[in-house]
Amino acid sequence: MSFLNSFDISASGMTAERQRLDVAAENIANVNTTRTASGEVYRRKMVVLQEQPITSFRSEFMTRLQKKISQKGGVKVVDIVEDQRDLYPVYNPNHPDADEDGYVMMPNVDLVKETVDGMAATRSYEANITAFNAMKLMAQKALEIGK
Repeated sequence: MSFLNSFDISASGMTAERQRLDVAAENIANVNTTRTASGEVYRRKMVVLQEQPITSFRSEFMTRLQKKISQKGGVKVVDIVEDQRDLYPVYNPNHPDADEDGYVMMPNVDLVKETVDGMAATRSYEANITAFNAMKLMAQKALEIGK
C-alpha cells in the first residue's frame, strides 16, 4: 500500500461519516412527519457502507500485471435504505391524518437512537481527521530529512 493511499482512505471515511450524519439529521428532522411528498408516513433511513478497493493507477496496474486481488482501502456509501420496522400508532383523533379510530401512524424514528448514531458518526469523522493529520505530519517530517 502506498503512503499516499492512506490519505484517500481517510478521505473516503470522512465522506462516508458525513453522509451518515446527514441521514441521522434528516431522520431527527422528520421524527413527527406523518405525510411525505408521496403521501406516506416518513420511514427512518439508514446508510449502507461497503469496503472500497484502492483505485490508483499504480495499484490497478500491479493488480492486473500480477493477477492479484486488489488492495482494500477506504469505504463508500452503497445505498440509503428505509427501515422496514413497523410504524407506531398514536391516539390523536384531531390530527388530519388520523384514521377512523383516531390513531395516527407515526414514523419509526427513535430520537435517542438517531442522536447516538449522529454522535458515533461524528466520532468516526474525528478519528479519520486524526489519522489524516498524523499522515500529513509524517509526510512533513519526511520532507525535513533532506534539509
